[in-house]
Amino acid sequence: MFPLIVNLTNRPVLVIGGGTIGCRKAAQLVAEGAAVTMLSDVFLGAIPEGVARVITRPYAPGDLEGYLFVVAATANGPVNDQIWAEAQERTILCNVVDDLTRGDTYFAALHTQGPVRVAVTTSGTAPALAQVLRDRIALMLPGNLAEVAAICEGERRAAQAERGTSEGIDWRPRINELLGGLGERNPDGCDDRRGNGGAISS
Repeated sequence: MFPLIVNLTNRPVLVIGGGTIGCRKAAQLVAEGAAVTMLSDVFLGAIPEGVARVITRPYAPGDLEGYLFVVAATANGPVNDQIWAEAQERTILCNVVDDLTRGDTYFAALHTQGPVRVAVTTSGTAPALAQVLRDRIALMLPGNLAEVAAICEGERRAAQAERGTSEGIDWRPRINELLGGLGERNPDGCDDRRGNGGAISS
């Protein structure tokens, strides 16, 4: 599996299934700015605020047309099989909830501070483990990552304006200074000192 950060802002995403899990996945995608359509014959969970479109009927072949990404959360194996087959045929990225034999994407456990995001995944094998690891990593990080990221962005832009490029600059001493020395003992940033955790989402 190749970890890739994707900008979903205003991109069409389809969530098939109206149970608790489907609604939770839809809420996560809405929070990322995706244009989410939910499709289900029955909605047992609360439809998240911000969903662009709600279709109340069962899935039918052809429903994936025009979508970048689809989540199959129907709790119906044969239906998920159909969705997965159509996604493969149309080369659409697909997440089949709680099924490692189908689907080509997984949701990661996220720790977020401003633009800084740490994602932990077990490639779908143990989501609870990913969440525990996410929480432990969050406790190790300082609470000023968003501020540090903003400062680094400004200094990088200034270097680009002055020199035409920021390539070749060793930013690690400056970053360690801003982080209060976190990672100074190891150039790879592996340090067991603790900071204040930021907001955690999953």
